[in-house]
Amino acid sequence: MQLNALVERFKKKDVSAFETLYGMYADNICGVIETIVRNEGRSQEICQDVFIKIWNNSESYNSSKGRFFTWILNIARNAAIDEVRSRSYKNQKKNLSADYFVGILASSEEDNSVVDTSGIRRMVKNLKEKCVQIIELLYFKGYTQKEAAEELEIPVGTVKTRNRSCISQLREDMETK
Repeated sequence: MQLNALVERFKKKDVSAFETLYGMYADNICGVIETIVRNEGRSQEICQDVFIKIWNNSESYNSSKGRFFTWILNIARNAAIDEVRSRSYKNQKKNLSADYFVGILASSEEDNSVVDTSGIRRMVKNLKEKCVQIIELLYFKGYTQKEAAEELEIPVGTVKTRNRSCISQLREDMETK
């Protein structure tokens, strides 16, 4: 079936057209959301919400403004970004420390896991404390650079400089492996 005809049926609230489009796009949309949110369960929930939203707002799709998939993708991306920016998401991330992630690596080795984590552990141990703080806030807890600056009581420019420096140090450590 032609996509344009399928989309027109969808816009007229044809349930079978919706099911077909869901089957075509759900995996890709959920994957994009998970890339942003980094939580599979929450990503699945947001994906479902996105498809409910497009169903409820199907008449707002205009093919002259772009492809149908792009329209869904933009809605999904915005929903994922909204989730990451939400207070509850940030509070959830604040409860995790770098020790949590190092603990995962340690238990993984004890379980004789196939994944070689010794290099990652060595890279984490080689970081300076200020790097661990910056990386923990920006990457593990989802802080913005401004929020990290406020938390550490340092200028935003310092956060940016330390972040670049720390990432460079991690890259160097990875290249020497």
